[in-house]
Amino acid sequence: VQLVESGGGLVQAGGSLRLSCAASGIRIRINAMGWYRQAPGKEREWVGGITTSGSTTYADSVKGRFTISRDNAKNTVYLQMNSLKPEDTAVYYCNTDPSFRSWGQGTQVTVSS
Repeated sequence: VQLVESGGGLVQAGGSLRLSCAASGIRIRINAMGWYRQAPGKEREWVGGITTSGSTTYADSVKGRFTISRDNAKNTVYLQMNSLKPEDTAVYYCNTDPSFRSWGQGTQVTVSS
């Protein structure tokens, strides 16, 4: 199983980014998938998840700003992040939800104030 995150970068507060998670060795259409993040000096935290039926849930800190979607044909999960804040700065990862696969390298998101 391999999960490869991409799309991170440096953005100003209020900006947007779209992250992608390309999965191989696992079919996302039969797995609930989630996005997670780890800020410097903090524990990894759950950001949000999407079920096999497409229902989504989010952490309170990102609700209304982040949107998770999936493309089963591409075996890819997305995280659209709008109205970014400096506190969103972290390395972002995808995994199953709950997470039980090995973690990928993640993608760095840095939000400047």
